[in-house]
Amino acid sequence: MPRISEMTDVDFNGVDQPYVPPKVLKISEKLKLHKTWDSEIDPVTYEVVRHNLWQINEEHGATIQRISGSPVAMYALDLNPSILTEDAEFVYFGPYMQYMSGVTDTQVKWTLEFRSDNPGINEGDMFIANDPWVGAAHQQDVMLLCPVFWEGELFCWVTNCLHQYDIGGITPGSFCPSAESVYDEGILLPPLKIIENYEIRRDIEAVYLRSSRKPDLVALDFRAQMAGNTTARERVLDLIKRYGAKTVKGVMKRVIDNSEKSYLEKMSQLPDGYWQDRTYVEACRPGDRRTHRVMIGLRKEGSKLIFTNDGTADQDGAMNATYSGWRGSIMVAVNELLCWDQYFACGGALRHIEFDPTPGTFNCANFPASVSTAPIQSMEISLYPAYNVLSKLIYPDPTMRKDIMCIGGTSQWPATLFRGTDQWGERYGYLLIDPIGGAIGAFSMADGINTGGQSRTPICQLPNIEHTEQSFPVLFLYRKELPDSGGAGQYRGGLSAESCFIPHNTDVITQDTLSSGNATPTSSGLMGGYPSTTNAYTFIRNSNIQQRIAASDMPDDTNQLTGDAVTLQLREENFTQHASDVYAVRWTGGGGFGDPMDRAPEDINKDLEDYSVTEATAQEVYGAVLNADGQVDVAATRERRKKIRAARVAKHAMPTVIRSGSLVFEAGSGLNVLADGDDHYWACATCSTELGLAGSNYKDGCIREDHPVSDSNPLIGAPERFIDDLVTFRQFFCPGCGRLIDNEVAVDSDPVLADITVAA
Repeated sequence: MPRISEMTDVDFNGVDQPYVPPKVLKISEKLKLHKTWDSEIDPVTYEVVRHNLWQINEEHGATIQRISGSPVAMYALDLNPSILTEDAEFVYFGPYMQYMSGVTDTQVKWTLEFRSDNPGINEGDMFIANDPWVGAAHQQDVMLLCPVFWEGELFCWVTNCLHQYDIGGITPGSFCPSAESVYDEGILLPPLKIIENYEIRRDIEAVYLRSSRKPDLVALDFRAQMAGNTTARERVLDLIKRYGAKTVKGVMKRVIDNSEKSYLEKMSQLPDGYWQDRTYVEACRPGDRRTHRVMIGLRKEGSKLIFTNDGTADQDGAMNATYSGWRGSIMVAVNELLCWDQYFACGGALRHIEFDPTPGTFNCANFPASVSTAPIQSMEISLYPAYNVLSKLIYPDPTMRKDIMCIGGTSQWPATLFRGTDQWGERYGYLLIDPIGGAIGAFSMADGINTGGQSRTPICQLPNIEHTEQSFPVLFLYRKELPDSGGAGQYRGGLSAESCFIPHNTDVITQDTLSSGNATPTSSGLMGGYPSTTNAYTFIRNSNIQQRIAASDMPDDTNQLTGDAVTLQLREENFTQHASDVYAVRWTGGGGFGDPMDRAPEDINKDLEDYSVTEATAQEVYGAVLNADGQVDVAATRERRKKIRAARVAKHAMPTVIRSGSLVFEAGSGLNVLADGDDHYWACATCSTELGLAGSNYKDGCIREDHPVSDSNPLIGAPERFIDDLVTFRQFFCPGCGRLIDNEVAVDSDPVLADITVAA
């Protein structure tokens, strides 16, 4: 019998704190791993098998979609399948919600370490898991891990993750905006063997379903995941039977090795240095009016990349994520900017990437922090700035520069959580999925994509309005793209949109808001590009909408309605919407790239023709002069832009130096590193004015102007509606020619950000 001290001193196997897999896993000797493979495979066989593996993963995800039937699966595509080797190296991600897969390897490694002895990992098993301190985004993202055996040895893993309808907690749907700890949220499951010898363990399933308000729907989701894993497992075994285990494993290993080779070649073309980005989350709990700083750092040392979050605010309220969520978020950007040419196979790159966050911060929270809202706040705000630091990392190489992508839409998701009694008299709870329409941020050589979805979910799609109306008691008044919602720039960010609805065939809808990025823009621009609009909720009580409908006069904007306008706070709970109350939700667009006054006149004309920008924005932000026909006067615009830039220089009259240095590398669209003897220094890419030694912050050598944050995008309203901090739009111009080099959105008390640091 164990001693009393042993019985009370429970070992949670690392579940209390974020699980960081060791370099060498401790796996039970009872579990035999398949460790032999062919290193010589002919090119045709390699291509056939690797594409077959990719197709298996695609079919895996499609199987979950078809069987689940959940709008979360069908439209938000809030799922992702993966294939991993026997020791949990990624072979392939799926093209669905990618940060779900970004933590699969930690889940599998934990299972190998802590389940291979007791209860054991055997053929016909599957493990269910949703514990964020082991490797999940939040509790609703339930993973199902399936080992694939061949001749008694663990050959590989097929896994999936699906956001489930409701797994408990104080709020229906399990997003819990007012939770103060994990104890207010849904059930936590470290990896448990829920399928044994191909049979569902009813005892484990009963515990899992017991917390749900909709156990039948959750049970269907689970069976969809089981079917996905079963399909993928059988397809892998068929592939082994056709080509042999050594060949299939050899292809898996080569996929990873090729990913590593591609990554190393890219790193060899780039300078070492340090890049960082800063943004903010608002409102960690109801009544909170603070901004919470988010920092991401990226250090390159030879072939090694190290990500940090030093300077991020402490964990607080209900906005937090764990280490797994932070790591998984960053891996999306790594996958898309560094591994896209490898079919999203990032396993080889991960051999050279380290994640070194500070525990106790809100995107690396310690147990028992509240984490149920992690994906739409702290994970999004961890993912999207990663695009900025990686884009600045790869900019010096002209080939990789084409892969740059600015921050996209819904960099903070404006959640609308609604519930009540539906048109059939049944209880329901739902999250409005429309913001999945998002937007793609600008590229380094092209505009972003209007309502082009979310870059983290490459194949996502907007839900069909008629399907939403069929499933829930709502009637949409309109859904439309918004002019000026994309960030301005030499290349414009994609436009976002707004959805507007009223209750239908129900007396009342009970709503919660759950958002950030309503006061402070989070889709920032890059290298002089402007940010996109902020999120926004519009709520009009006692409107005249029913009279408008009766007169067959449907509005296409809320400003056409009369009624009582209500300012909803960012975590406002339990407010009610009746038949005469109109509710609209706007989401963020894509950030812009480069100085807007470098935008080609023909592109501005196209913007005006397509209603992508208004005439006021064309004139005030892009410096355009319009003729009587509303077209850009090219010569007059050129002269006006010269005068605007010259006026900046004259206003500040900073002393300037131009040296005859040689180009070391291009650090940004308006910024170079030059060499003069032993000195490496920053210089304007247009006029070569020196901006300081490379070891300093180039912004210290620039003209700085501070403006209200509302100047950064025409759709941004007054931040003081939601936060108490003063937020500033900082601009940095060359003191020699007046060119815009960079922008910052910052809380006024925060110092100027040194976004790029290279050796002097």
